Amino acid sequence: MSVELSVHGLTKVHPGQKSSALTSLNLTVRPGSCTVILGPSGSGKSTALRLIAGLDKPSAGTVCIDGVDITEIPAEERGVGMVFQRPMLFPHMSVVDNIGFAYRAAGQTRRHARERARRYLDLVHLGDIGDRSVSDISGGQAQRVALARSLAGSPRVLLLDEPFSALDPLLRTEMHDLVREIRTELDQTLVLVTHDQQEAAALADSVAVLIDGELQHHSDVASAYTRPSTLAVNRLMGGINEIDGHLESGVHYSAIGDFEVDVAFGDGRAVLLLRHEMIRVVDTSEVHGVVSALRPIGFRSIADVTISGVTVKVELPAGATTRVGEEISLEIPPEARAVVFR
Repeated sequence: MSVELSVHGLTKVHPGQKSSALTSLNLTVRPGSCTVILGPSGSGKSTALRLIAGLDKPSAGTVCIDGVDITEIPAEERGVGMVFQRPMLFPHMSVVDNIGFAYRAAGQTRRHARERARRYLDLVHLGDIGDRSVSDISGGQAQRVALARSLAGSPRVLLLDEPFSALDPLLRTEMHDLVREIRTELDQTLVLVTHDQQEAAALADSVAVLIDGELQHHSDVASAYTRPSTLAVNRLMGGINEIDGHLESGVHYSAIGDFEVDVAFGDGRAVLLLRHEMIRVVDTSEVHGVVSALRPIGFRSIADVTISGVTVKVELPAGATTRVGEEISLEIPPEARAVVFR
């Protein structure tokens, strides 16, 4: 049965440092769900994982599993598994013996450990290479072995610290598919750290965004894209439209027009955020502009549309015939709009 992971006021100040690497993190991961901790380098992501795993001691705060405080429990007794960016396999052992290491450490015979390990070999689709040396397998296979080795320990919570960042795009996609498959098989509670918003979108039930050691946003994936809490969160989630203006009674006023927005806070200077993927080019609309630049992104392209001196970026579909200098009309649906105060 999967478990709930929660941290309360989790803080880490490294010796000799004035500022915190992590500041008062409060976060709950529901049983059987995957929370992705997203943030740029140096934001405190890996620090949070190491504190949860028990590899570092927090300066303040607690780590709980199903409401039980495990902050003072040694790492090896927490029931928390961790997969690192590098596989860190034992070079003198075969693939199957790497996976069965936890069973051998618990006193089981080599034969029994290997028998139990082969279930996890099959789970990561490596059942035919169990007897190979780890020096004879590819990087993608090595990361699968590392994942299987962590799972073989039957962790209550599995932590993944950017384990796919060194893989090429195709292998990363395959690993994402594998993680989803494992979740359905094992009903695992997962926390994944990444700096890649596309990876977060591929795997997360919820996204927790860390900036400079502080939690700035926590929500489902869709809300992280369309209702970010801050400009920094918007940029990390790939947002590229930020229109200065002011908010009054639920309407944002700027040079590009007046737009109703769904907000639950007061008036004042505010930035209108527009998701470029959700803006549509239409035959007629109250929003008109001139295409001032085009930038290809694979089969699609990003158009810079100048409206009253302000540039709005729009993602055009594959095959679009829009040209620089052309006047076009835009539809900006309510779900594409959000605001944050400057």
